[in-house]
Amino acid sequence: MQFENAKKFIVDKLKVELPEHLSYHSVGHIKDVYNSAERIAVEEGISGEEMTLLLTAVLFHDSGFLVQQKDHESISCEIAREFLPGFDYSEDEIQQICGMIMATKVPQKPHNHLEEIICDADLDYLGRDDFFTIGNRLFSELRVYGMIQSELEWNQLQVRFLESHHYFTKTAMRLRNDSKNAHLQSIKSLIK
Repeated sequence: MQFENAKKFIVDKLKVELPEHLSYHSVGHIKDVYNSAERIAVEEGISGEEMTLLLTAVLFHDSGFLVQQKDHESISCEIAREFLPGFDYSEDEIQQICGMIMATKVPQKPHNHLEEIICDADLDYLGRDDFFTIGNRLFSELRVYGMIQSELEWNQLQVRFLESHHYFTKTAMRLRNDSKNAHLQSIKSLIK
C-alpha cells in the first residue's frame, strides 16, 4: 500500500474540488478525524497494516461530498474503489476500507474494532471543548442544504442526536462521555 501517495492524492483532490459551502465536511474535518482516529487507535492497540487501513478509510470517508451530500458514504466507497488500486491496495484491503466508511453512516453501525474506531473518531468532537465551534460549522452547512431553518430546530436536533449517540471504544468512552453529557445538558438548558 502506497499510503503516503494515496494520502497526498485525496487531500489535494479534496482541497481543490470540495464545494466551498461545506463549512463542516471540509479538509479540516478530515484532518480532525484523522488525528482522532490515530490517537484512539494507538490507545486501542492498533498498529501496522490495520492502522494504515484505518487512516486510509478516514482520508476517503467523506470524499463522496465531491459529488453530493446524500448517500455520500456509498459514493466515498466508489471513489476509494476507483483510485486505491492505483496505490497498490488489494481488493480485500479496499473492502475493509469501504466497511469502515459505511460504518460512519448515521446511525452508525460498526461491525468490528476498526469500524468502531472510525465511528468514534468521526464524532470525537461531541465530547470535546470545541464542540460548540464545530457544531456551528455543521449548523451553517445544514442551513445551506435547507435541512434546518432555525437555531431552535438545530438545538432540538442536537439533543435528539446526543441522546441517541454512544461511543463504541473504551478509549472514546473514557475520554469523551462526560463532556458529551455536559454539552447535552447545556443545549437542553438553552431550549427551556
